[in-house]
Amino acid sequence: MGRDIPHTMAPVWPAISADRLAQTILNGDGAEGDVALIGLPDETGVRLNHGRPGAAQGPAAFRAALARYGTTFDAAHRTPLTVRIVDAGDVEPAPGDDAAALQETHDRITQALSAIHDRGMIPVCIGGGHDLTFPSVRALAQRVGGPVGGVNLDAHLDVRETVGSGMPFRRLIEGGFLDASRHVTLGVGRFANSREHVEWLTQRGGILVTADEALTRPDAVSFSLGAAMRLGAGFVSIDLDGIDSSQAPGVSSPNPLGLTAMHANQLASLAGRHPAVRHLDLMELSPPNDVDGRTARLAAQLFLSFTAGVQERGA
Repeated sequence: MGRDIPHTMAPVWPAISADRLAQTILNGDGAEGDVALIGLPDETGVRLNHGRPGAAQGPAAFRAALARYGTTFDAAHRTPLTVRIVDAGDVEPAPGDDAAALQETHDRITQALSAIHDRGMIPVCIGGGHDLTFPSVRALAQRVGGPVGGVNLDAHLDVRETVGSGMPFRRLIEGGFLDASRHVTLGVGRFANSREHVEWLTQRGGILVTADEALTRPDAVSFSLGAAMRLGAGFVSIDLDGIDSSQAPGVSSPNPLGLTAMHANQLASLAGRHPAVRHLDLMELSPPNDVDGRTARLAAQLFLSFTAGVQERGA
């Protein structure tokens, strides 16, 4: 495509309201920054798992929300937001709707994310099916030269054997890219996972924090992040369907009893501050299923909280 981040298309932004953080975001070609925003507009994995379509439109809805919401001033800390944000565009999905096309899209994402890491920026991916976390985190593990840790805020464990949006963490663990003993699933649904999947992950050392536990345990978020990052570099993945559907209706698989938006915001903020966090993604944003754009705006809020945390990290 002639762009410095391989396999990417130029981002499309609507008109940006005055005094919005989005006005400060730089074009990805040649720009240097602290954080790189990159869209993953693909829902092939969701369709293969027979989920609700729409996640391919997630990056566009996210940018539209960020164009209207989020000033350049952090009222909580009485400080301007000066973190340098680069928009690296959207990874162009491979043509087709089968497993082979999905693999090609995954390979493109790994190459794009590797280029972002090469430039010393922290990628923030907006998706898109949750399977796209697999190639994104694969790029991070390849960058650091070994398995990483991670927090997955999600009702689902996503360790399916079958190809689709429910497979990322099984693929990461089996590929040697994710240390299962430093992998925490935060917000696990009580009735959302099979016995086989629970046993597969826990037998490998995976840590599960159920939604019921997280809703009653004040330190659930900080515990999860600490357990995942205790030995070095890692990632945070926020599947928006891990949040209660009353607050996040615009997702591929709505959750009737999920975590709160405050849990997700706390995780995004702490992840921004934590020096070991080298990747964030916000996944399964599905605009056709959204109500009043509330899920897209929540995703924008999580991005703002993360970038404010990155600014504190560098202070």
